[in-house]
Amino acid sequence: MTQTIAFIGLGNMGGGMAANLLKNGYAVRAFDLSEDALAKAESHGAVRAASAADAAAGADAIVTMLPAGTHVEAVYTGQVFGAAKPGALLLDCSTIDVATARRVAEAAQAAGFTMVDAPVSGGIAAANGGTLTFMVGGSDAGFAAAKPILSAMGKAVIHAGGPGNGQAAKICNNMLLGSTMVATCETFAMAQKLGLDPQTFYDISSVSSGQSWSMTSYCPVPGVGPQTPADNGYQGGFAVGLMLKDLKLATQAAASVSASVPMGNAAEALYQMLANRGEAQRDFGLMIEMLS
Repeated sequence: MTQTIAFIGLGNMGGGMAANLLKNGYAVRAFDLSEDALAKAESHGAVRAASAADAAAGADAIVTMLPAGTHVEAVYTGQVFGAAKPGALLLDCSTIDVATARRVAEAAQAAGFTMVDAPVSGGIAAANGGTLTFMVGGSDAGFAAAKPILSAMGKAVIHAGGPGNGQAAKICNNMLLGSTMVATCETFAMAQKLGLDPQTFYDISSVSSGQSWSMTSYCPVPGVGPQTPADNGYQGGFAVGLMLKDLKLATQAAASVSASVPMGNAAEALYQMLANRGEAQRDFGLMIEMLS
């Protein structure tokens, strides 16, 4: 019997994720505030819903991909809990703060639902290609129930622990990414000022101890390494504004548990400067232009 998935939030990431559920044999009831997003989902075979509650009604599972914790809490407590059928599985794939994720999961349990937080890594291309990584917080039973659905949208589905731990893993990972990208950008800029050709520095560092994902998979220098948004004027990819959002979530979480994150704090400040220049929509590798 075909499972029906309610998918709420069909933006740059959610649209591709919903399309991959359809490709893998799920029926999808879709809702978004954007008419264009809804029309695109319909073109892939989804059934349009009139609201989040309408999407959730009768669905076997509800997947959300929303901008922030306030939206997640409002959608679940205000619409989904009251409309979803008993026993429906709830999967929030948004990137939000850990405290809200845990609070909503507790409310879901009290309402009789199993819920997991399952933020993603991989970006728009991976969402479209079905190659995302999911970091999942929730019970063992919740993870087991969610894994087949998440596997239809990704290449890796990893259980990070209890409720909220998926969000914890995501923000720690992206704080590391933001910090290493800053370091990659500043070293390329310094190398060039010292007279090193960027390609030569890449050839050396990419096989030496300074190697990182930011260097070899997402090089911020145009024409160096594999093709990245740097080769397209820093369009597409992972926006500065989204990196800044994740860094803010990370440093706020760090403060809440008295964790020392000087590199994370520095990365947040630098991406804030870049966003303040009006560059929030361009790819985060653009940091190299500010540091050059």
